[in-house]
Amino acid sequence: MLKFQNKTILVTGSGTGIGLAVTKKFVENGASAILMGRRREPLMKAAEMLEGIIKENQSKAVIKVFPGVDVSDEESVTKMFDNLAGNQISLDVLVNNAGVSGPVTCFAHTSEDDFKSAVDIHLTGTFWTSVQALRIMKEGAKIITISTFFAEERPLEQRPYRFRSPYTASQGGKNRLVEAMSWELTEKGIISIGTNPGPVHSDRIYKTVYPKAASEFLRVSGFEDLSPSEVEAANNEIIGLLGEDDETIKAGIKSAAEKLGKSEITLTNLLDKVKGIAEKIQKNTSTMIPDQQFLSQEQVATTILTLADDEQAKILNGKIIPGDRVFYPVKPHVTSSIPKVESNEYSEKDCIVTGDLTDSNNDEYHSIAEHCKLTELDRSAWDGLLWRCFLVPTIQARDKLDELVPGGSDDPRLFKDTKGRIVIIGPALPVGKKISGHERAKVEVFRGALRPFVTTVNQELSDVLKSNIRVFLILPGSIDGKEPSHENLVNTINYLMTDEKVISSSEVIFHPDETR
Repeated sequence: MLKFQNKTILVTGSGTGIGLAVTKKFVENGASAILMGRRREPLMKAAEMLEGIIKENQSKAVIKVFPGVDVSDEESVTKMFDNLAGNQISLDVLVNNAGVSGPVTCFAHTSEDDFKSAVDIHLTGTFWTSVQALRIMKEGAKIITISTFFAEERPLEQRPYRFRSPYTASQGGKNRLVEAMSWELTEKGIISIGTNPGPVHSDRIYKTVYPKAASEFLRVSGFEDLSPSEVEAANNEIIGLLGEDDETIKAGIKSAAEKLGKSEITLTNLLDKVKGIAEKIQKNTSTMIPDQQFLSQEQVATTILTLADDEQAKILNGKIIPGDRVFYPVKPHVTSSIPKVESNEYSEKDCIVTGDLTDSNNDEYHSIAEHCKLTELDRSAWDGLLWRCFLVPTIQARDKLDELVPGGSDDPRLFKDTKGRIVIIGPALPVGKKISGHERAKVEVFRGALRPFVTTVNQELSDVLKSNIRVFLILPGSIDGKEPSHENLVNTINYLMTDEKVISSSEVIFHPDETR
């Protein structure tokens, strides 16, 4: 008996990698599959392979293919589900898998478009695909979201991931979105589960993420007589040569040297350096795992299949698992203890305060976040909420970095020993005597994006760029529903502006109204 006979699964980004492995695992167990992604060729190749499995198993499952569907694109996702609804297809399991490496660079060097694009794919793509999938889901259906251990294990344990600020922010928001959806979909009998499988063997890690991270280290720290911009330009030309045979590498180096006007020896040395650093990053990551082994894509697929089991899913509804396979040595980034500061002298201080959502009269935030379900929002309402609660403060922080360090985006050497403080005030927890977990969970989606964002950016500013600029996050409100204190807020800002010790501390997230 095939366990998922007569069930239908949709995995976003199902043409390659983890998405294909997950889809294959379900089809082997009898499920029909809906393949979707941006590129037609890998989807059609996957469909041919899956049809072979169906024929061998005689499961009578069906494969449907939707090429050209980008999860960040509202129209293409909506049209796909219009088609499925029109054909009266019922979806039993949605797996939110689609993702990109995004810009692998310091936040100060990330363009607004690149930052927003990564958030649109990872966080908004997960939201909108899930909302549309609900149209063709019945009681007992499951939404399983794949996230990462590089975000936050819990709200009080941050795991910064340098050079990946939009990625970590999106993953933190996704984890909290999983929890919020579990609250909202209980009445419909639909289950929401998240999984952070940890490092997984994939071409994207070995051919994109690690080499790009190594390239960024060299752009920041310097290489031979090349400027940071020259290092970046050279790496853009030669990174794709990693893993190729010697003849291909030599030809590629020669072509890049002619194009850039640099010596072949310099570019060969640069590629060797990138390779060495990338391998070191991989090795350092493996030391965080008990057996020092990355998971295979097959193992991740088995995990997803297990989570989709009816009994397991009921037990794990609303949870993010597995949680502790990776040991990430974290510093105390979060605090609720703020010393009383008498001085509020800001002269000769560079400071920006942004994102204040604590005003109870802020209709744009409260009317959406407190009086309806996230899963009932239309796309424009979600986009507005994400813009107000997350994108505006992050974009303003990026703009302020340009003001504090003119030219620093292209020349990271200019950041050394610079000073400045940026304070983001995130959305407050809801106020009232009887606050439901659902109300808190909705707000935590955006707080959960801001927390890993600031810890990642500050790790870059301090450890990589060697600057004394810091980005702080203040999260007003408390879990017992008390009204946020303006006095506590002002005192926290005073402390962040006037106490020099905050620069050397790893505490960058402040809960001024909490007494824990």
